[in-house]
Amino acid sequence: MKQLLVLVTLYLSFNSTVHAQNEKLNIIVFIADDVSWDDLGCYGNTQVKTPNIDQLAKDGLKFDNFYLTASSCSPSRNSIITGRYPHNTGAAELHTTPPLDMMSFPELLRNNNYYSVLAGKFHMGPYAKRGFDKMYEGHKDNGDGGEESWVISLKERPKNKSFFMWFASYDAHREWGPNKFSGTHRPDEMEPPFYLSNGTGTKSDLAKYYDEIKRFDFYIGEVVKELKAQKELDNTLIIIMSDNGRPFPHSKTRVNDRGMKTPFVMHWPKGIKNKGLSSNSLVSAVDIAPTLLTIAGIDYPDQFQGVSFDLLLIEPEHTFRNYIYAEHNWHDYEAHERMVRNKDYMYILNSRPMKPQNGPLDAVGSPSFKDLEGLRDKGELSAIQADVFMVPRPHEELYDYKRDPLQLLNVASLPEYKETLNALRKTLTEWMVDTGDNIPENLTKDWYLKEAGLIKTEFHNIRGEMPGKKLNATRNNAKGKF
Repeated sequence: MKQLLVLVTLYLSFNSTVHAQNEKLNIIVFIADDVSWDDLGCYGNTQVKTPNIDQLAKDGLKFDNFYLTASSCSPSRNSIITGRYPHNTGAAELHTTPPLDMMSFPELLRNNNYYSVLAGKFHMGPYAKRGFDKMYEGHKDNGDGGEESWVISLKERPKNKSFFMWFASYDAHREWGPNKFSGTHRPDEMEPPFYLSNGTGTKSDLAKYYDEIKRFDFYIGEVVKELKAQKELDNTLIIIMSDNGRPFPHSKTRVNDRGMKTPFVMHWPKGIKNKGLSSNSLVSAVDIAPTLLTIAGIDYPDQFQGVSFDLLLIEPEHTFRNYIYAEHNWHDYEAHERMVRNKDYMYILNSRPMKPQNGPLDAVGSPSFKDLEGLRDKGELSAIQADVFMVPRPHEELYDYKRDPLQLLNVASLPEYKETLNALRKTLTEWMVDTGDNIPENLTKDWYLKEAGLIKTEFHNIRGEMPGKKLNATRNNAKGKF
């Protein structure tokens, strides 16, 4: 009863804040392309230069366990704006699009008198265009990094409406530079993560990647300046996030923290009272849509499979989710993985264990991958570095966060973890059944030869069966165990 009263008090407290803001609540979502959760200064990275994001985190709220549903660009973005899991959007694979009748949260905002703008990378499909009054598409409008129309769109907006801005950079997607931010980070000062080589190619690769993140950060700072000049900063909820992990081996397309965990910073002077705090609660990208609509006071249909985490803005340490789910489907190469995580464990089911996890095409063609290949050829790879070449892979993986927060030791075969393994296996199976997920026999095959750059296979441009299609998953609104 006491816990219920606390929750009711928090709910009423937040609702009073929401109602006070309903007259004037602006929303901006900054979404980076291919940036991992720990590649920002506010997440402890001492090499990258992100002063503007770091300041917004200091004055706002940072989330330490925020997970995407896919570590792949278009499936992740479609999942975010529809509030649905990738197989439930009908676009589980890279470069596929949801049906035209799919609803997005920007469309609901626009239908409720928001002026809605997309500036930068789109990558979502025709249905999503209904959500925007104005779209700045392509490099001609947005520049090399995708950010040059951000301030322009704020200046050109109608001043009598609340606004929603989807500011989507191309940064830090490969290829990189040269541009005015090149050289911001010096290769000889780089310390690559332990799962990459310490070679000169990798250090140069990492420095260029950080330069692109610096550009993303710079333009966020320019937007903040413009909001201040227009006296709109206090009324604007800002979100900073990414669509998937860094485009390096071991990260992008992986279902572990290096691929699925995103930085997530919220800044809202009138709505976040306890500034500079962090939330450790598990949150999923499918929760973004219902949260923004709830804060804006807008009703939404059952389509959204996420749940609003608005209470975390008042009480960041409140326990929100018990489980988060993610998936890896075709992205240049055949794949079918599913992941569930609770507070203490992560379970991964790999239905294509005979496929190595080199990463997507851009990672395989990178200097960082070539450095790993060099170490392999000399027999000098560490166990974690060798993981990207390993075949066959385990059909099941289980990681104990208390003992192994980096997910390095698969404990699925240890007897003492049998009960945990069975419980999470059951939870994942139930989620797949409930949400209409399946494992098609005829998945989309590799479009490129493994470890061979741009050499195409005989299956290039041929699509297999999309996960969830046979079970009509686009009409399934089940959330799974929360």
